[in-house]
Amino acid sequence: MTNSMYDFTVKDANGFQFEMSQLKGKAVLIVNTASKCGFTPQYEGLQKLYEDYKEKDFVVLGFPCDQFMHQEPGSMEEIKSFCSLNYNITFPVMWKIDVNGDNADPLYKFLKEQAPGFFSKRIKWNFTKFLIDRNGNVVKRFAPATVPEKLKKHIEKLL
Repeated sequence: MTNSMYDFTVKDANGFQFEMSQLKGKAVLIVNTASKCGFTPQYEGLQKLYEDYKEKDFVVLGFPCDQFMHQEPGSMEEIKSFCSLNYNITFPVMWKIDVNGDNADPLYKFLKEQAPGFFSKRIKWNFTKFLIDRNGNVVKRFAPATVPEKLKKHIEKLL
């Protein structure tokens, strides 16, 4: 039985194992990202949130995903380069994953169970956001159109 996000291991952008338990005691925002999406400029707001709150034990984790109209077609090297060159991303960008379907990453299966969407558990688009408290519990799911700036009050409650 999985009780929190700390029970999962994912891959970082270099393909190395990343134990989610390293994030114990931190508030975390998990986002499925894409570099060729209308919401891609949200990278800027996500980076700002990370910069504003990282000293208070807040982390943003970006999970590139190519399941929505092929909007993240690049290799991990291309994705890392895009994030760095275009948005100066310093928060952790993880390995490209599936968020829906049979091959969905187990972490995303857990997140969707904990915070289903309005009509289904499926992730509907890029930049769906999950806010996790310092104990590894999913607090809230935010729609892709919710800009990062609108999450400040929710994040501050957890810090």
